[in-house]
Amino acid sequence: MTWLLFALMTVLFWGTYGVLLHTGVTAMGDPVNGRFQAFLFVGAAYLVVAVLGSLIVLKVNGAQLQGMPVAGITWSTLAGIAGAVGALGILLAFGSKGSPAVVMSLVFAGAPVVNAVLAMAVHPPAGGALNWPFVLGVLMAAAGGCLVTLFRPT
Repeated sequence: MTWLLFALMTVLFWGTYGVLLHTGVTAMGDPVNGRFQAFLFVGAAYLVVAVLGSLIVLKVNGAQLQGMPVAGITWSTLAGIAGAVGALGILLAFGSKGSPAVVMSLVFAGAPVVNAVLAMAVHPPAGGALNWPFVLGVLMAAAGGCLVTLFRPT
C-alpha cells in the first residue's frame, strides 16, 4: 500500500502545480516574459529536488554513479524532456488566456488517456486482455476532458 500513499502524494502536489505556476507567472508582472521567468524557476526547483536530492539519496545508499546503463539514461532523459515540454505547454496555454482550472483539468484528464494507450502499446498486459472497468475509466477521463473544454467557465 506504500505505492498508494506515494500516488496520493503526487496527486496532491501535481494538483496544486497549475495554480501555483499560474500564480507565479502572474506575480512576475511581465505579460510577455513572465511565463518564461516562472519556467526558469520551475527548472531551478527541479535542479534542487531532482538532481541534488537524487545525488544525496544515491550517495547515502552507496550507489555507483558511473556505469549506469545507456538505455536507462536515454529513456530517463527522454522522460525529463517530455515533462519539461509538457510544463512549457502549460505555460503557453496560460499565456494564451487559458485559466488554470480549465488547462489543468484538460491536462489531467487527457494525460491519463495518452498514458493508458501508450502504456498498453509499450507494455501490454499479460494475456493481452483489458478489463472493461479500465477501458470505461479511460473513456470517462476522455469524456471529462471534452466536457471541461466544451463547457469551461467564461
